[in-house]
Amino acid sequence: MAVQAEGEIWAVVPVKRLDQAKSRLDPVLGDERAGFAFAMARQVVEALAASGRFAGVLVVTTDAAVADMARNLGAIVEDGGDDGLNAAMAAGIAAARLRGAAHVALVPGDLALLDTAAIGRVLDAYRGVAPLITPCSRGDGTNMIVMPMKAALKPAFGSGSFAAHRLQAGEADIRVDAAIGLDIDMPIDFAIAAGQTAEMSKPLADMFAAHEAAALLAIDPAELQASAAALRDQGHGDIVTYSPKVFLPLTMLCRDVCHYCAFAKTPRKLKSPYMSVDEVVAIAEQGAAMGCREALFTLGEKPELRYTAAREWLDANGFASTLDYVAHVAKAVRDRTGLLPHINAGCMDETELAALRPVSASMGLMLETIADRLSEPGGPHHGSPDKVPAVRLAAIEAAGRQAVPFTSGILIGIGETRAERIEAIAALRDLHRKHGHLQEIIIQNFLPKPGTKMADAPAADADELLWTIAVARLMFGPDMSIQAPPNLAPTELPKLITAGINDWGGVSPLTPDHVNPEAPWPEIDRLRTATAAAGKVLAERLTIYPAYARNPERWLDPAMRPRALEHSDGSGRGRESGWRAGRSAEMAPIARGGGRGGRTAALVDAALNGQAGDFAISDIAALFDARGTDYHLVCEAADEMRARTVGDVATYVVNRNINYTNICGYRCNFCAFSKGNRKAAGNEAAYLLDIAEISARVAEARDRGGTEVCLQGGIHPSFTGETYLNIVKAVKAVDPAMHVHAFSPLEISHGAATLNMALPDYLALLRDAGLGSLPGTAAEILHDPVRQILCPDKIDTGQWLEVIETAHQQGIRTTATIMFGHVDDYCDWAIHLAALRDLQKRTGGFTEFVPLAFVAHEAPIYRRGGARPGPTPREAVLMHAVSRLVLGFDNIQASWVKMGREGMRAALKAGANDLGGTLMNESITRAAGATHGQEMTATDMRSLAAGLGRTPVRRTTLYGVADVQGECVAAE
Repeated sequence: MAVQAEGEIWAVVPVKRLDQAKSRLDPVLGDERAGFAFAMARQVVEALAASGRFAGVLVVTTDAAVADMARNLGAIVEDGGDDGLNAAMAAGIAAARLRGAAHVALVPGDLALLDTAAIGRVLDAYRGVAPLITPCSRGDGTNMIVMPMKAALKPAFGSGSFAAHRLQAGEADIRVDAAIGLDIDMPIDFAIAAGQTAEMSKPLADMFAAHEAAALLAIDPAELQASAAALRDQGHGDIVTYSPKVFLPLTMLCRDVCHYCAFAKTPRKLKSPYMSVDEVVAIAEQGAAMGCREALFTLGEKPELRYTAAREWLDANGFASTLDYVAHVAKAVRDRTGLLPHINAGCMDETELAALRPVSASMGLMLETIADRLSEPGGPHHGSPDKVPAVRLAAIEAAGRQAVPFTSGILIGIGETRAERIEAIAALRDLHRKHGHLQEIIIQNFLPKPGTKMADAPAADADELLWTIAVARLMFGPDMSIQAPPNLAPTELPKLITAGINDWGGVSPLTPDHVNPEAPWPEIDRLRTATAAAGKVLAERLTIYPAYARNPERWLDPAMRPRALEHSDGSGRGRESGWRAGRSAEMAPIARGGGRGGRTAALVDAALNGQAGDFAISDIAALFDARGTDYHLVCEAADEMRARTVGDVATYVVNRNINYTNICGYRCNFCAFSKGNRKAAGNEAAYLLDIAEISARVAEARDRGGTEVCLQGGIHPSFTGETYLNIVKAVKAVDPAMHVHAFSPLEISHGAATLNMALPDYLALLRDAGLGSLPGTAAEILHDPVRQILCPDKIDTGQWLEVIETAHQQGIRTTATIMFGHVDDYCDWAIHLAALRDLQKRTGGFTEFVPLAFVAHEAPIYRRGGARPGPTPREAVLMHAVSRLVLGFDNIQASWVKMGREGMRAALKAGANDLGGTLMNESITRAAGATHGQEMTATDMRSLAAGLGRTPVRRTTLYGVADVQGECVAAE
């Protein structure tokens, strides 16, 4: 904690007499109210003591039981009298002052979610010079204050306390924290906390579990939905997802006889018991061509146990069971179409689940209900052995033991009570807490279907659906994906979002919902419009959700990982288009959608007001996830900042790339340019340019009007620091005026090491020989866990930053780069930008930032199935925009070899101001599979800039205006 060197910090915890505490929870707790208040106070004192962040904990109380508990936990007890909370707080402050406290934290005793992590978050944010106030979740009250004793506030807890404390403080820091923001006063508070008890002490968690249903049933529906929506926003922001899919009813035979089901058929009503492989693949191929990513396999339960026709078909075609055939067909879909299978094959044991894991990205099984009575005669599940709740729960748990990303949920309106719905959701939550495998919970409303036994039963109404969605959100908390099928909704779609969903489920542009054929899928455009009407933006996802896709070692079989990566963006959601860096000529515009507001708008406003230097990693990462209207907000703000910083000019440099060798002893997994011990099929042969050839190319660059040569290459086994020194001298011998922009930090590190020289000395030697600047390449991602995958034997993050900072100290300016869109994510990008931002604050030595979108086509790691196919167009443009907002660099460059001309235009409207170099003989990106050419002429660049209303300006390497008098026309 930053303030510890300046004095000790003490915690003050006031606790009422237990017989007076939490009277508004009487409808929920009854005569257990005092025991609940005691358990909460114990949780708070235990967390404060366990955090190790306080010199002492003072508990102010007149309750004997609380006093004994506090002393047993090592706290000091003060008798604060019975004059109320604020008097107890004041007494605690006075007692802490007498014990030498320099700082004090006021912590109410009813923060049921308080734990050591939350305490750490707040104290890490405390600067020690002004009070730090943490408001309650409603925003009107104060839930915690940390303050210097010399600037201690008079406690004013109660109604309107947040405003009162801010007014009293004058200058105060505000820290919003979900755990500390929740104090337990009302049934809604109790219900929200009950959904997040995993880290609570057992007595308190048990009390929440015992009374959760009573709390949920006591809450006004409007308050329930408002709280659910707030929790949804906390976990998912403004994004609502869907999965573009094809629906594959592999067999409609089923041994169960659910009274509401119109999906199951008898053999005489089917042309064949099962769809053929070719039929399935044909539908999947058509869906893939329409942008689908998921192949949903839905089928009846083990039909061969009921129907001879099914058994005979399987025998005739060489399959031991329906599940054996499912595995065969799913593999064909995976391998022949690239779609990701999601398999709903009914109740399975661990062996059966394990057999399907290599051919599926996820699986699912609806619990439907916890009520055994619905399987009794007259109930909708009578005669359906696979609908017995215990059987289904066992299958869902088996999926957890097999680490299968799993979908489950409940069906409402089939005769269950609200209390039974709560019990069913709680059973699913228990399994998820144990195994962590439930990636989404579906709340599906019953619709009667003609020809079924329940054809005349009433449909589940809108109020019941909205109530149950909200309950599921509260019970599972902010992070779970809660889904409601849009084609079954008995009300306007935006109301489902308001109730707490963040996902629409699978939606097909091709196939009908075979389970609910009377309810067609909404068109995607209509779904986007409905989502926007609720102030949200629609985004594609995969059948495997982002948190699971980002941890493939646990959740995906090795055979499925390359397929999931092929469809993924940096967040783990679905790619918006087929655009490929380095290869695609067209870049479709990003649709607007969702309302302006929320976190993205606040961050953009802060950046425009010069506050991006204080952005946390999570703040920067959030900007990369901007979609719809928020995407345009970020890009437009970056363009505004670009105009403020450099005006309406677009700069470029006439230069030549000289890659003097592609022979390299390093084994970077992304590099298709280098030649080492391994063979790279399809790439050009190994080469090494001698000094004479380098000199000839410098002369050619001079004769064509070039003012810069950019020199980089592989780390040849024969190269030493003298090699690089001789290259610089050779360039200067040909043309003393030529700017030498040369050598990556890896090459500098290698050169210094081979000469046994310190970095400052070696860089000074190069500088004095004529080195003008360093390219900030070899950065890739400045986060070592990513570097361990991409380039494990290369210099690490600290070494790269050391070379660059040392260069700046030696008066050598550098560029900075990022190579993104492979095995990284938005947090990695944010860490990278933050490292550059902080270095620029120290040295000011960066001239420009150059985003380098990963060109995957020939990259070894991509060809082996270990990387995504580069960034999406949204991500590629946002890298320019976010870097403009965050870095504090004057110049952001768009790489035409990566982005193409359309991508360049988009980047120049999103914060970029520089077109880069003409790059005669660009070869590194071309080796990776890029097709945008080896050179863009100055005339092309000037035309591109003018087309955007920018004034094209030819620059020097260090961003002076180039002297073009008498230049060779070849440069243009």
